[in-house]
Amino acid sequence: MIRRIRGFSVAMASLGAGVLLIAMAGCSGGGGDDSASQNTTSRGPITYVQGKDNNNVIRPLIAQWNASHPKEQVTFKEQSDQADQQHDDLVQHFQAKDPHYDVVDVDVVWTAEFAAKGWLQPLTGDFALDTSKLLPATVKTGTYNGVLYAAPQSSDGGLLYYRKDLVPNPPKTWDEMLQDCSIAKSHNMGCYAGQYAKYEGLTVNTAEAINTAGGEIVKSDGRTPDVDTPAAAKGLTMLVDAYKNGDIPQQAITYQEEQGRQAFEAGQLLFMRNWPYVYSLATTDASSKVKTSMAIAPLPGLTATTPGASSLGGHNAAISKYSAHKATALDFVKFLESEDTQNTFATKASLAPVIASLYDDPTLIQKLPYLPTLKTSILNAVPRPVTPFYPAVTQAIEENAYAAIKGDKTVDQALKDMQAAITAAGS
Repeated sequence: MIRRIRGFSVAMASLGAGVLLIAMAGCSGGGGDDSASQNTTSRGPITYVQGKDNNNVIRPLIAQWNASHPKEQVTFKEQSDQADQQHDDLVQHFQAKDPHYDVVDVDVVWTAEFAAKGWLQPLTGDFALDTSKLLPATVKTGTYNGVLYAAPQSSDGGLLYYRKDLVPNPPKTWDEMLQDCSIAKSHNMGCYAGQYAKYEGLTVNTAEAINTAGGEIVKSDGRTPDVDTPAAAKGLTMLVDAYKNGDIPQQAITYQEEQGRQAFEAGQLLFMRNWPYVYSLATTDASSKVKTSMAIAPLPGLTATTPGASSLGGHNAAISKYSAHKATALDFVKFLESEDTQNTFATKASLAPVIASLYDDPTLIQKLPYLPTLKTSILNAVPRPVTPFYPAVTQAIEENAYAAIKGDKTVDQALKDMQAAITAAGS
């Protein structure tokens, strides 16, 4: 999820400032020092940096670690719940070569950018990890140019939350879902909402619509845009038309993950696209009106035989190249990736495990019945553009998709402008 989750929001004219900082770092040759070879055997206190711990899962885990590592205590630096702010905070500390940002939580779309800038410790040689038990897709999210730079910590896939008391059989296609909007209207509630505020979540929702329709945003080289196409237009048009006719309620243009979750829990939505973390909250929050009436299905596709293409989400743990205690940092990364910790992430926070066998664990499935659906989502997921220019790419997607949904631009013009902006980002 976009860690909020996880979780996203364009927080500082924010993203623009972050892009400028990144550009300056690139000009200064930030990856040209020998920091990767320093402090590799050093042990001592470290700091773990992550976005807001909405489910209160990381603090107990750190307490567990600290109890057994009295000389290698971990301090938790909690960032905001806005992914763009988290990103900019990391950029600023990396540029300052801060030795106290030891292990950092990295959204999967940041790996290429941070690795290209030379800010992450390569997980090779004495820092190599055993990835044989992990979902292959999660390993790819931590890899750049064939080198692992970040350890898979949690995966993520978009899910369709729905009211099973009103819709016994979830829709398999987008058209089927929109046909069910008449049920929402008869109950005086909104039909469907994802995340449509102008922030990273809109990039996710736009990419899912475009990928579901058979389009793509950037080619595999990470530089060449391919979004001004009929397939991409079909995908974006699905969102634009649904918003225009009210199937996506007007207030959804302000929704990030949490606003959508709160609306769904309050009984104001029939369908909602969101991440797995919502499950644990919607079934336990005292104020939730959908504790027993909620169910989960794969995102709807264009045909009944193929689910919608979720954006592959998740977070990885990376070691800063400037950490003063890298040996301790490596052990803490392994702790986050261990089966016990992964089980805790899943059961306490509804975070998708990165260990493949956990999805087939009967005991875990009994506690988390959505796991098979989540596995389907992840297996059909498509990564957001993998590019070292990601901040500029996502800004191009957010701004133009937002303008199209609001009706300030036509779909065709939005995609042409998106294509031009992505081309400029990679030039």
